[in-house]
Formats: sequence, structure tokens, C-alpha cells
Amino acid sequence: MERNNQRSESKALRAEKSIQDAGGGEKAAVGKRERDSERKPGKKTVSIIVPVYNAAAYLLETAAMVQRQTFPDWELIFVDDHSTDESPAILRQLAEKEDRIVLLEQEEGRKGAACARNLGIRHASGGYLAFLDADDVWREDKLEKELDFLKKKDAAFVFTAYEFGDENAQGTGKVVHVPERLLYREALSRTVIFTSTVLFDLSKIEKELLYMPDVKSEDTAAWWRILRTGYTAFGLDENLVIYRRPKKSLSSNKAEAVLRIWNLYRKQEGLSVPKSAWYFCFWALRATLRRL
Repeated sequence: MERNNQRSESKALRAEKSIQDAGGGEKAAVGKRERDSERKPGKKTVSIIVPVYNAAAYLLETAAMVQRQTFPDWELIFVDDHSTDESPAILRQLAEKEDRIVLLEQEEGRKGAACARNLGIRHASGGYLAFLDADDVWREDKLEKELDFLKKKDAAFVFTAYEFGDENAQGTGKVVHVPERLLYREALSRTVIFTSTVLFDLSKIEKELLYMPDVKSEDTAAWWRILRTGYTAFGLDENLVIYRRPKKSLSSNKAEAVLRIWNLYRKQEGLSVPKSAWYFCFWALRATLRRL
């Protein structure tokens, strides 16, 4: 696989170390799997990481949705980020009943989605890794189809099309289509990779490169960093995910979105003002068209 120069790669790896060092403490994983040694995740297992903060309304639905997947070899890792609602109790019950469900809990207060996902990455034991937000919805064949696609492309990093949903995760008919492949410079002008659609082959990409920085739009920053080191992301243009969008969600705040993407260009990627403005113009156009 082609890589960029060693300086870019070493810069990324230094960033990963700082991210890991900032991870903080955590409680040990709990769940039936630790008491049941008969089933152990292996190279064919997909580790699914779900950060949780006050998501009690969605957790039973999320677990049931993953259990309905047509691809059965998975481990579902919930990372509770110091929730104050019923989430911890619900998650403990789920982990007690299902040996493929694992619960991790952040200590020392809330740390945010990036740190929660990073904790899940550290504990993932499968050969593949996927992210899922607690309020999003997967089609029942999402894992099966995406895994087949990943193997067909012999890829390390794949993602799929998705559909905007309402507060009840009912599809609105607005589907975001994805390109066949995406390189770093192309990704800078189009934030088309949605977190709940990605899948990684951990035999082809190091876990350390997947850690997310503790910044706003941490997922986009992570995808850019991965692509910057020379990886190609391959897109499966099939709608397999519904992106639930509450009316007051962070991503629906246009002014906040503009500030976040600009800060990523300038602070995370270190782009000059002219280059940032160039990519920003194309990003803004595509972001507007995507929501029409």
C-alpha cells in the first residue's frame, strides 16, 4: 500500500500517543463474556464500539438491532461516559444477558465521545472494527454486506452511503451517496464519511491510527489523519445506515459546523489560510447540496 513520507506518518503516530496518554482511567469490562470462556472473539469477529452518554432511550433498540445482524460474529462494546440517566443500569443488564456484549465505564467524570471511542478501541479484540452511535440505525445486513465489500476491495478502510432520519430514525428519503474511493485531498473538501458507516480491517491498519483526537468533529479529524498517511477509503454506495437527527443536534447548527470545519483545516491539518479557504468553499457547497 502506498504511503506518504515518513514525516507525515511519524507525526500521526506521535499524535496517537498523546491521545492514548489522555485517555484516563476506566473500570474493567464487565459482562457475561468474561465469565464464559467458551466464546472468544477472533480474527473474523467485528468489534462494534458505541460511546454512550445519557442514551437510555436508545440502548435496548441499539442492542436488539445489532443482535439482528445477519453477520453473527461480533462483539458489541458499549463505553459509558459517566452517564447520569439509566444508561449504566441498562447496559449492565444487557451485558449480563448476552455474552457478545461488553460494558466499559469511564472513571473520573465525563471525557467526551473521542475518549470513549478510544477506550473501546483499546479493548477491542476482533479482527475488524466498526463504530456505531447509540441513536443511529443499521440495516440488518449492514455488517454482512460491508464486510463482503471490504474483502472484495482488499481494503483496510471502507464506508457506506446513509440516509438522513428524523427524531424517530424514520428515513426521510434523503440518501447521501458516496464515491467509489476517497483520498486525503478529496476528503478535505467533502465530509462524506459518516461514523456509523465505517469498517476497518485490523490486519491492514494499526489500532493506534484509529484513535480519535479530543477535538470537535473528532471523527472527521481521525479520517483525515488516516488518509493523510496514505490509506484509501473505499465507498460502498448502498444505503445501510440511518442517521438520526434530533432537531437540536450539534451537527444541525450551521454556524457551529462552519467553525468546526475551519478549525480542523487550520489547527488539525495545519493548512494555510488560502488552502483552508479553497477546501472550505467546496466543503460548504457539498454540505449544502447534501441537505437539500
